[in-house]
Amino acid sequence: MTPAGSLLTAQDLNKAYGSTPALDGASFSVHPGEVVAVMGPSGSGKSTLLHCLAGIVTPDSGTVTYAGRELSAMSDAGRSALRRSDFGFVFQFGQLVPELTCVENVALPLRLDGVRRRAAERTALEWMERLEVEDVAAQRPGEVSGGQGQRVAVARALVASPKVVFADEPTGALDSLNGERVMELLTESARTAGTAVVLVTHEARVAAYSDREVVVRDGRCRDLEYAV
Repeated sequence: MTPAGSLLTAQDLNKAYGSTPALDGASFSVHPGEVVAVMGPSGSGKSTLLHCLAGIVTPDSGTVTYAGRELSAMSDAGRSALRRSDFGFVFQFGQLVPELTCVENVALPLRLDGVRRRAAERTALEWMERLEVEDVAAQRPGEVSGGQGQRVAVARALVASPKVVFADEPTGALDSLNGERVMELLTESARTAGTAVVLVTHEARVAAYSDREVVVRDGRCRDLEYAV
């Protein structure tokens, strides 16, 4: 069942790698300002679903529609532009650029979109203050703790005011205390900004921060809110 008013919707996605199916008729939706946890065991298709939703991977069949636009009908350049302007990303290990300072990392999406350095870094600092890491602005990623680095990564994901944030195991490399703090700040900041969050996790304590849980198993999605 796909609720009305969805911002991002997938219908009947199929994706195989060689003879191995990753998605088998998966459907999914998320509303503006909603946090949806995508759960399931390793190899169930969670990350493939996320990559299809973000336009990184093209499904073999089925459709992904964002704000009324079908991603497969867009050019590669169009999907890349969409990922810069409307989508934000948080990964398990942050994936910050080691040569840049933390504030330069946070400002990077704005710089890539043509914003001047001073304005981009001013906005980046505002987000770092919200995520409580303004004190590491001048340091490089290798000089900060794992929890600080992941909060810098969350600030980078939110700095361009995306409509959707994709978070793939964002607390997987953190201890429980730092993981909880990152999730509190991510979900609070996203909800305040009206940003939808697609959260891939296998941890129930992380999924507890979501509004709704979707379980992926054998390439299919089961929405726990609408299941009977």
